Amino acid sequence: MENKGLLFIPDISGFTRFVNEIEIDHSRHIIQQLLEVLINANNTGLEVSEIEGDAILFYKFGEPLELETLYKQVERMFCEFHRHLNAYEHRKICQCRACVSAVGLTLKVITHYGEFTTYNVKNFSKLIGRDVIVAHQLLKNDIEQHEYWLVTDNLLQDTPPAGLATWMKWDASAKQTETGEIPFHYTQLSQLREELPPEPDPQLELSDKVKVVSVFKDYDVDIKTLCFTVVHFEFRHQWQVGLKEVNEVEHFLPGVGSRHQHILENGQKIMMFTSSFSYNPEEKILFSETEEKRKISTYYTIEKAPDGRSRLILDVYLAKNPVRQLLFNLFEKNNLQSSLRRSLENLEPIVKEMVLPLEF
Repeated sequence: MENKGLLFIPDISGFTRFVNEIEIDHSRHIIQQLLEVLINANNTGLEVSEIEGDAILFYKFGEPLELETLYKQVERMFCEFHRHLNAYEHRKICQCRACVSAVGLTLKVITHYGEFTTYNVKNFSKLIGRDVIVAHQLLKNDIEQHEYWLVTDNLLQDTPPAGLATWMKWDASAKQTETGEIPFHYTQLSQLREELPPEPDPQLELSDKVKVVSVFKDYDVDIKTLCFTVVHFEFRHQWQVGLKEVNEVEHFLPGVGSRHQHILENGQKIMMFTSSFSYNPEEKILFSETEEKRKISTYYTIEKAPDGRSRLILDVYLAKNPVRQLLFNLFEKNNLQSSLRRSLENLEPIVKEMVLPLEF
């Protein structure tokens, strides 16, 4: 059996190939994370041969896995895939087309048993054999939906398969190739996605707080442009008074709950996390940051001004503590208020020159 084994290919689809540079980078990163999710969900000893764009070629030499074991592996990967997307959908901040459409990505799984062998190229183990070609040919078929598990008939003892899940409905088909017909059965997997529990509310706001400072300014730009400039950390030091740099951003695509570090011009380092975000560009966009000890939060509210311009409101909240509030009002409030007003002034030339990525 050393040249016989299982070929297992989970394949991601659903992204339009965007031309915008930011969207290409973001879609690439989202796919990279999803591929890592699929690899981490492997609990049946599958080996990775290679990453093939948006798919992974897994294999395992030896007798074929029991169909029930194989289904459990498919189920685990499929559910982890969609849990990750659901979490990202609830926590994302970026509104580019790649990030917005990520929740609509789909996963299909091709499973085939046949003959193949490996050969090494430096540190890489590659697969070769007719059945490797067969498995890849099956990625392109006439199945209309894009979330299914396809099983070639040489993996099946019963056709159609039975006893895996009560909701499963199996259909039979075949792939016509130059070397002959490849019969297979397939079942849709969308039911698994529908049965996933809802994501918990990701908002991490201060639960007991009081507003201590509020300033605002109107800008001659649209809400989306103002939002893009404010929420992206790479621009923050260009306008926020006293801030030298934002670094140690926990995630390439930050979201609610992700951490980042503020380095002040006086050398002080403050660890922050994004504590809330809501996006309705027709009415209001809200973004907040809270320092790690949850003592102070800053809220950035972007809304339409009465004269048709866009307004940014900066509200600073402290955790309720009468002594801390008294000390703040006596020694810190005026300086902070002045710094925030100057920050709003600094922001004006930056937003006027900002080129908004397509479809943000």
